[in-house]
Amino acid sequence: MGQKQAYTFRDFNLVLDDAPYLLVRDSPVDETPSAKMQKYGPGNLTPSELVAVILGTGTLDEEVMPMARRVVSEYGERALITETDPRKLADILAIPVEKAQQIIAACELGRRMFATKHGKPVFIRSASQAFAHLAHIGHLPKEQLRGLYLNSRHELVYEEVISVGSLTANIVHPREVFQPALSHGAVAVIIAHNHPSGIPTPTEADLTVTRQLKTAGHILGIELLDHLIIAGEIYESCIEEI
Repeated sequence: MGQKQAYTFRDFNLVLDDAPYLLVRDSPVDETPSAKMQKYGPGNLTPSELVAVILGTGTLDEEVMPMARRVVSEYGERALITETDPRKLADILAIPVEKAQQIIAACELGRRMFATKHGKPVFIRSASQAFAHLAHIGHLPKEQLRGLYLNSRHELVYEEVISVGSLTANIVHPREVFQPALSHGAVAVIIAHNHPSGIPTPTEADLTVTRQLKTAGHILGIELLDHLIIAGEIYESCIEEI
């Protein structure tokens, strides 16, 4: 199950919308997230309730609490923390871009304040470490492709949600996978996606995507170290299958 040996880098030497808002009307006043925060403090709110406080209101089509629960469950808590593109977040979750901006602004503020006091580098040198970092996606209800971008010391310099939805060679373009590597000076990439079915066995589409990205990375001089399939508490490596 997965690679047991440490990752090694290859040496490359190449020439080269607006929507009307709706208040939470169905909840008793003292049970709304804002009221609970005032009464019990933020530490007693769930992630969905905290997102609901950030959003403030929903839309005519969706109340704020269902929207907040969907945002957290479909995108994932860690993905929300690292996302920086409000248009992408809005498109994937089908929420107004203003709502996406509110979420990203709050997360950006938290990132900056955390980085000044507690930020520690993360190093990923093996499949088991990559899995440990991404194990939470194994329980997401929708298929999601993540990218981990490493520098030459195996330090994680960037993490991104590349796509949400079924993984096919037609949907996952090398441009989407390797552009963050170029932007953040990464020399290697690990991609991973979840199988909500609970079965981590790579499909033929998974293997096709892996082969294409491996070839594209070789041309760019950026190593595709691994492609993990995560299902529940277990994982498999596509790299071992190609």
